[in-house]
Amino acid sequence: MTAKISYADVEVGTELPAQSFPVTRATLVQYAGASGDFNPIHWNEKFATEVGLPDVIAHGMFTMAEAVRVVTDWVGDPGAVVEYGVRFTKPVVVPNDEKGAVIEVSGKVAVLLEDNRVRVDLTATSEGEKVLGMSRAVVQLA
Repeated sequence: MTAKISYADVEVGTELPAQSFPVTRATLVQYAGASGDFNPIHWNEKFATEVGLPDVIAHGMFTMAEAVRVVTDWVGDPGAVVEYGVRFTKPVVVPNDEKGAVIEVSGKVAVLLEDNRVRVDLTATSEGEKVLGMSRAVVQLA
């Protein structure tokens, strides 16, 4: 696969389509099984509250992965992401109800780099709170 977005078609400030990602307790159990991360703060409400959390929280790496989907969906090729990093600033709290939580993600081109690369800055929030800081991806464009 190759990037579907051309370097010539973007500029600083180009906005990527924003997305919302629902997270339920079932989602967390599925992610735990896939990742091998069975820490009880991600599925056991009693344990999570006993260690000082408000409730069960989503895995940080799950939150990070959901956020970068805005970039991979935009560029059309997950392999076009050549660097990606975040700072975990606040957990995504996932209540035990039919609604769960939602991670809202937006992004925009922040810097035009050499060799048809751009840096995309992402904003990820849940319940109006920023859950990732310094969320940045370097993307190889066509």
